[in-house]
Amino acid sequence: MKAEKVILVDNKDKKIGTEEKIKAHKKGKLHRAFSIFVFNFKGKLLLQKRASEKYHCGGLWTNTCCSHPRPEETIEDAAHRRLKEEMGFDCELMELFDFQYKFKFDNGLTENEIDHVFIGFYDKKPIINKEEADDYRWIDMELLGEWIKRSPSEFTPWFLIAIKKIDYFL
Repeated sequence: MKAEKVILVDNKDKKIGTEEKIKAHKKGKLHRAFSIFVFNFKGKLLLQKRASEKYHCGGLWTNTCCSHPRPEETIEDAAHRRLKEEMGFDCELMELFDFQYKFKFDNGLTENEIDHVFIGFYDKKPIINKEEADDYRWIDMELLGEWIKRSPSEFTPWFLIAIKKIDYFL
C-alpha cells in the first residue's frame, strides 16, 4: 500500500510541497487539513470517538470527521471522500472558516495544520468505519459544552479550538 501524503503549506495556506503523512507529523511540518461538523435537524452534533489504534488521539472524542486532502484533490472532494469512508454517508458541506494550530503529542508527533472547517446536516444513522472510529453519538450543544468544561481531556485539541468558533456561527 502506498504511503499517504499530505499537502505542505506556508502560513497563507499556499502549497509548497508534499510529504508522507507520518513524516510530516514527526517533523511538525505545516500542512493542510479539514474538520467536518455534521448536525441533525434537531441541532445535535454528530461526534465520533477516534479508533483507539489511531496514530494520535486514539479513543478521544472529536468532530464528525477530520483528515487531510491528498495532493491531487481539492479540500471539498477530500471532505466528501473521508465523510463517506469514516462515517458511511455524504451530505452537502459548506466551509465556514479555517484556522492554524500546532500541538505536540506525548508520542513525539506534532499536529501543525491549517484546518478548514466544514458544516453539514444529516438526519440518519451513520455507519462508522471501525478502523477510523470506535463509537459515535449525537449530542445537544448545551450538553456538549458542559461535558467539555467537565472533561476537556476527553476531546482532541483541534476540536476544542474549532467548537468555540462553530458555536459562534450557530
